[in-house]
Amino acid sequence: MAGCGKSGNPTIEVPVIGAKGTQAKAPAALGFPVFATKNTTRIGGADPVADAAATAQAVYPSITPAERPKTVVLVDQHDWRAALAASVLMAAPIHAPILFSDGTSLPAATSDALKALSPTGSDPAGGAQVIRVGNVARPSGVKTTDLVGRDDDQLARAIDAFQASAKGASADSVVVASEDQPEFALPAAAWAAKSGDPVLFAHHDTLPAATRAAIAAHQRPRIYVLGPSTVISPKVTRVLRTLGRVIRIGGPDSAANAVAFARYADSSFGWGVIDPGHGLVFVNPSRPADAAAAAPLSASGTYGPMLLVDAHGGLPKATGDFLLDIEPGYGRDPTRGVYNHGWIVGDDKAVSVATQAQIDDLLEIKQASNHLPSQP
Repeated sequence: MAGCGKSGNPTIEVPVIGAKGTQAKAPAALGFPVFATKNTTRIGGADPVADAAATAQAVYPSITPAERPKTVVLVDQHDWRAALAASVLMAAPIHAPILFSDGTSLPAATSDALKALSPTGSDPAGGAQVIRVGNVARPSGVKTTDLVGRDDDQLARAIDAFQASAKGASADSVVVASEDQPEFALPAAAWAAKSGDPVLFAHHDTLPAATRAAIAAHQRPRIYVLGPSTVISPKVTRVLRTLGRVIRIGGPDSAANAVAFARYADSSFGWGVIDPGHGLVFVNPSRPADAAAAAPLSASGTYGPMLLVDAHGGLPKATGDFLLDIEPGYGRDPTRGVYNHGWIVGDDKAVSVATQAQIDDLLEIKQASNHLPSQP
């Protein structure tokens, strides 16, 4: 299976409906085991443009008017920081999935998705059908709202202010992520889409003035720093403590960092995934815009945190160990158990088919070897 979001008209092979048993390779034509396994579903785009378009239509099938989004967000695929920050607009009250432009051009996959989604206009977004973030394409025939900033820090601040205005109140918590190492920042997109807590940025040793001003507007919020001190240093957290309560969530590498965020809970903040029965989203850190493309999956359906494969599409030890920790089990009857489900984001170059099979096995409900007779 191949996906495409780039310009031109290449041949696209997709799962088909109606393959017959008399056809050769009918299971592959139907999309198995690449499109889906018993515990995973793949959004198999060759790039974030296609992944975003497919995700938006998975979350909003738009077959009936009730399934259409009110508005969508349009971000430049090359600006992962703006895309991560814009993920918050999938949260209440706007609920806007992300689509990608290519600079000021509109890729075919995005144009097709926009037509299929046919957003109706969002009252909290001032009636906009498309929220343009930064210098992106301007689709014709739709009402737009523009969010602008001189740089990504200013743009993140503008997105935060827009979300607060739409909601009628600023969030009690903010996430500060790395501006320089995207692999440590990516899990913030999923949480922002689910919670409405903004994603703002810091360098290793400096806090941008726009980030500081954005946090100050929240009036001493809880500030969650995503990443270890090697990514965002104590010099930055000392400044942040003048603005609110600071809590660091981090792991020694990017995969472990994502797991730490998935496990973390502090009152109403955090996924707190320490047991079975959850949705999970898997992305490749070498394609950072995929994190924003996939963020709506964490804010709908099976609602779950974002985890990372490695840059070559393999399964890191930290991710695999976490899946073992939350593996579902049952005593005598699996129908009485709980289940995990994984969304695989990207084609087989982003997440290999072998890795998908490993993930599928680790998500599978298994019979406990030492269950008591009274267990279900």
